[in-house]
Amino acid sequence: MSSSPQHAAPAPMDFSGADTKDFALCQERFRQRLPKSLNELHGPTQGVVELPLHMAWSGMTSYDMGKPRQRMGLYRTVLHEGLRGNLPSYLNRDLLLQMWPVLRTLVGRTVRTVWEEA
Repeated sequence: MSSSPQHAAPAPMDFSGADTKDFALCQERFRQRLPKSLNELHGPTQGVVELPLHMAWSGMTSYDMGKPRQRMGLYRTVLHEGLRGNLPSYLNRDLLLQMWPVLRTLVGRTVRTVWEEA
């Protein structure tokens, strides 16, 4: 009787250790950037928006609000890279709420969790 080599199943991910701590730290960093209220978000709804390099350090820096894909890209970039003072200037409450069902699938888990918990 020949035996075939047995391969051990990969170990399940352990989210009880360092991974959980890293996730919590990252969440706190994004939580500190949140506005107190969505009503603070009075960013542009039309025209071309130019992002500063600290937000648009890799890729596009200019976004046409009349183009849905560019508008979505702008919001994704600002949510990930914007500082607390940037959010009211670049995000618009009504647009954010309108785009959120799709936008939430394009942002990272940490950003999505923080915004939805708030």
